[in-house]
Amino acid sequence: MGRLLPPPRRSTRVWAVALGLPFLLGVALLTLTPARVEQTMPNLLDLLLRAIQRLGWTSLDFTRLEVLANVAVFIPVGVLAFLLVPRRAWMLSLLVGPALSLGIETAQYLALPHRAATVSDVLANATGASIGVVLAIFCTLLAATPSSRPRTPTVEAS
Repeated sequence: MGRLLPPPRRSTRVWAVALGLPFLLGVALLTLTPARVEQTMPNLLDLLLRAIQRLGWTSLDFTRLEVLANVAVFIPVGVLAFLLVPRRAWMLSLLVGPALSLGIETAQYLALPHRAATVSDVLANATGASIGVVLAIFCTLLAATPSSRPRTPTVEAS
């Protein structure tokens, strides 16, 4: 599959780093501070939950919202990993999200006693990052022009 994927342009990587670093800083602030999100922004979460329930998704509770948020927050991590990992080793980008999540959960367990380090968070984050990698692959294949795709030798019948 790596041969089908054209390498990203230098400008794409520059933009990925320029947007990715502040995003990762935001993830660190969300996950590596003593206060949980529901403690710092309870009104916003209640408003969001009520709005979603009014749209008909009445089975959505805070626990499910938290899982969906964990998935959503890590989708850009997967996209970023795919853009920055060399194409010949693109499968390594699938490990970046789980590794980052495991690092966050380990730090929470060791240094933040008021935070809950859970396996379910790692699984949700890994799912989000994997979705991000798949989306990035799909978009890369769609955006690749025929001239930017690597040529594969073809065998002609005689």
